[in-house]
Amino acid sequence: MHRRHRCSASASAAVLLPPPPGACRACRVCRARRLALPLLLLPLLLLAPAAPAQPVPTQPLPYSEAVAARFPAPQARYDIPSLQPGREGFTSNEELAQALRALAARADGPRLIAAGRSHEGVPIEAVHFARSQGGGRERGGDGDAGRGREPSAPAARARPRVLLVGQQHGDEPAGAEALLALAGLLAPGGALAPLLDRLEVIVLPRANPDGAALAQRVGRHGSDINRDHLLLRTPEARAVAKLVQEFDPAVVVDAHEHTVVGRYLEKFGAVQRNDLLLQYATTANLPRELTRASEAWFRQPLIDALAREGLTSEWYYTNALVAGDLRLAMGGVQPDTARNVYGLRNAVSILLETRGVGIGRLHLARRVHTHVVAMRSILGEAAARAEDLLALRAAAGAEVAGGACRGEAVVLAAQTPMTREVVMLDPESGADKPIQAQWLSSLELRPMKTRARPCGYWLAADAEAAVQRLQSLGVRLQRLAEPLLLEAETWVEITSVEATRPDVLGRVSERQTARLVQVSLAPRRLPVGAGGWYVPLDQPLANLVLVALEPDSPNSYFANRLLPTLESAARVLVPPGR
Repeated sequence: MHRRHRCSASASAAVLLPPPPGACRACRVCRARRLALPLLLLPLLLLAPAAPAQPVPTQPLPYSEAVAARFPAPQARYDIPSLQPGREGFTSNEELAQALRALAARADGPRLIAAGRSHEGVPIEAVHFARSQGGGRERGGDGDAGRGREPSAPAARARPRVLLVGQQHGDEPAGAEALLALAGLLAPGGALAPLLDRLEVIVLPRANPDGAALAQRVGRHGSDINRDHLLLRTPEARAVAKLVQEFDPAVVVDAHEHTVVGRYLEKFGAVQRNDLLLQYATTANLPRELTRASEAWFRQPLIDALAREGLTSEWYYTNALVAGDLRLAMGGVQPDTARNVYGLRNAVSILLETRGVGIGRLHLARRVHTHVVAMRSILGEAAARAEDLLALRAAAGAEVAGGACRGEAVVLAAQTPMTREVVMLDPESGADKPIQAQWLSSLELRPMKTRARPCGYWLAADAEAAVQRLQSLGVRLQRLAEPLLLEAETWVEITSVEATRPDVLGRVSERQTARLVQVSLAPRRLPVGAGGWYVPLDQPLANLVLVALEPDSPNSYFANRLLPTLESAARVLVPPGR
C-alpha cells in the first residue's frame, strides 16, 4: 500500500498527493488526472515552486502596465477551479458545494455543516475541522453544528475555535477562493493539519451565494449582509450567527476585497497600492485586553508574514461616494458589521480586505495568495497561543459580566478626525504616491453618548422579534412566570426623525428607514405582567444586549422596529427577586 503517490502524469509532478485510505490508489490518481477530472482535486492546495501559470484570457487594464507590474503573480500555486488554465470566471456555487463535499468525504476529513440557506434557497455550507484526543476527527450529527463538538474523553484538552468567513459581499470573490484553498491545507495530510492538535477551525467560504452568482455586493434581497449582524434580518447573516452561537469561536476572520480604482482615481488621481487592508474590532465597550491581544498577537505577526512574501498592508480604509469628500475613513465603529458584533462577543475579530473590487480577475492569484498568507498567520498564532486565547476569553467575559449594575456604557461613539499620510500609486508611472489625507480613525473613539449600566432589561410579551434576535445571538434571557414590580427606568421620547441607514460608503444598506430618537430617562416602579422577559447584564454578552436595547442609536432594535414601542422595554435597576 502506498502511503503517498507521486503522480507522473501531471505537470505538477513535484507535488505529493495523499491517497484515500484503502489499497494502492496510484492508478486511480493517475487515471483521474489523465481524464482531467478537476473536481477530484478541488480540495487540494498545491504549494509548489510552480511553473509559470498558464495564460488566461486578458482583460483591459484599469491602469498602466507599470502599475500592473507592481503586482506580480505569486510563486505559490493553488489548484482551485477559478485558477485553472484558461478559466474566465470564479468558482461557481455548484463547484464550491462539490469541493466541500469532496473534502468531507475524505477519511478523517472535516464535517460538512448546513448553516442555512440564502434568500434564493442556495445552501450556505461550512466545514468543521477538528481532531479528537485519539487523533481522529470529532463527529457530530449531520448538519448540526451544536452536537459532537467536544471530545468524549473527560480529560480532553479544550481547544479554541477559529471561524473563517468569506464573500459576504458577492462582488468580492478572493476570500471564498482563498478559503477553498485553505481548506485543502487543513485537510488530512495538508500543511496546516497539525494545527488541529491545538485548534478547531470552521471554514465558511461563501456567506452570500446569491450575490456571488450575480457578481453584486448585496444579497438577492438587496440588503448588505455585513451590516446585518446585530439585526439578523437576512437569512445569510442568520447562517453566520448560527455558526457563531454554536461554536462560540475565540477568533473570527471576515475575508473581503476593497476598491482599487474608482473613487480613488477620481478623487486622488491615484490607485490603491496595498495588497491587504486589515482592521480588528473597533467599537465601543470592548474589553481593553481584547484589543491589545488583537494588535500584538495577530495584527503585528500578520503584517510581518505578508512582508516576508513581498506583500504590502495598511489599516483598512475607504472613502465616501460623495463627490468632493476627500476624507478617508477606517472601518466603522457601529455594532452592525461582523467585525464589531463578534468583537462584542469577546472574540478576536479581524477584517481582511485584498485589492479586488472593480478589477475583475486581474491579479486573482496574488489576491488569493494574500488571503491565504494572512489566514495562515492568524491560524498559526491562534495555535501557538491556544491557552492564552482561552484565558483571554474567560477574563473578558468575566469583566463584561461583572460590570452589571455599575459603571457606564457608551451608547453612541464616533471616529476621531486627524491627518495621516497614505501611500497610493501613480496610475501612469506606478510609483508610490504619498497623499496627506483627512483621516477618520477608529482606533480612538469619541464617546458621543454614555449612560449608567443597568442590571438588565425587561422586555414585554409583545417584543417577540427582539427576543428571537437576542436568542439567535446567544444571549441568555429569563421568562417571567409571574407578575413583578420592578425598580426600573423607562425612556421618554424627546424628538424623533425617520432616516435611512447608510453604510460607511454612503450606500443605504436597508430598504427600511430607522426611527432615530432622543430620549430622557424616567425612574419608576414598573408593574409588569407574566409572560415578559428579563435580560440580565451579568453575562459575557452584556455589551451586545446594551447596543441592541438602548433605543437612541441607529442600530438599536427600537430604531429598526424590532421593538414595537419604547414601552416594550425598560432598564432594570434591581434584578428581579432581590
